[in-house]
Formats: sequence, structure tokens, C-alpha cells
Amino acid sequence: MTTPKAHDIISEGTDPQHVHLIIDGWAARYSITANGGRRITAFLIPGDFCDIHVTTLAAMDHSIVAITDCMVGYVDKTAIDSITRSTPLLTRAFWRATLVDEAILRRWLVNSGRKDAYASTAHLLCELHLRLRIVGRAEEDRFDLPLTQQDLADAVGLTSVHVNRVMKRLREDGLIEREQNTMRILDLARLCEVAEFNPNYLHLHHLGKGCGPAISGN
Repeated sequence: MTTPKAHDIISEGTDPQHVHLIIDGWAARYSITANGGRRITAFLIPGDFCDIHVTTLAAMDHSIVAITDCMVGYVDKTAIDSITRSTPLLTRAFWRATLVDEAILRRWLVNSGRKDAYASTAHLLCELHLRLRIVGRAEEDRFDLPLTQQDLADAVGLTSVHVNRVMKRLREDGLIEREQNTMRILDLARLCEVAEFNPNYLHLHHLGKGCGPAISGN
């Protein structure tokens, strides 16, 4: 099925009867605060499960919105239950996907609390670039980034004005260029250095080499 841009794929408080998988497009996990502010807690790209945890938990504690038009696959959660009982390898894959999601969220929390805006934004760009390369959606020096400044701000915990200043500084420092939705990384090594980016938390070592210079964590 296709979910239009800016529409919820799943809403907080609902009890989805299906497990959703992003096939094409971008989505984001988010929560709304009491004062109406939005905080994005994850970006979802092709190959990411939206809600594998619904097989265990009763209701969604956050919402998932389509950042772009999204093609979404879905499987009845009772079928997932059956598959996990009969296929240990798939159970392990689902469990691993959930653990990596948690690892990414932990890294975001550390960045938000202990890194400045410049490093936090650089880190997010490094992470997205590597994740997209893994699924064949990015080149070595560029990738499609259909995120607004407000999307980026809601992910790193800044205002859109502050993100604008940070992105300007990254451009002036010769690290990135952005033209519409295309993000070009001019110096990946320096961007990783600024971000203190170590990809170990993404647990990609089983993929071996060829995932970009950041894969080693050096």
C-alpha cells in the first residue's frame, strides 16, 4: 500500500494488526509533547520495520509519519507470531533489527545530551549516509535527503533556525553541499571526524568491507 507524504502510517495509541515494512520512501518515528512540539526519534528507510514490537506490545506509544510518499508492505502479526515460532533464523533477524533500532536511539540520546549542535548534525548525516549505502540508496559521496530543516531540527533537538546555521557552517567548512534533496558529502573523513562518528553501534560488521570508509570505526 502507499501512504502519502505527511500522513501517519501508524498513530500513537492504536493497536496495529499488521507489522509494517518500508519498501520505498522515508518515514519517521515521532511523539508530540504537551506543548505541541514534535520530537523525531528515528528515521526509517527502505528495509526498515516500522513496528515489529506490536507482536508483543498492545498499543503504539508513538506515531510513524511518511516523510515522503511511502510504499509500505505489511504482514498480519499473527503470521509473524507463527513464523517466529517455526523459523529461528527469522526470529533472530527480527530481534536483531529491534536491538539495532534501540542502539541508534541510544546514540541519538548521547549526541543530544553531550554533543554540540555542529557535531550532532554531522553525526546524523554520517549515519544516514552509511545506512542508505548499505541498502543501495546512496553513492560514496552523495545521497537523497528528503528532509526539511524542521525534520532535522526535530531529530537533533534544535530549532529550525539553529539547524539552518549549522548546515551553513558545514557548507562553509567544505564538508557538504546540498541542492534541493541531494546531499553531497565533500569530505567524508573530515565529516566523520567532526561528528566523532564510529559506526559500531549500527552493528554492520557482518557485512564486511565495501560499506564505505566509516565501516571500520576508525
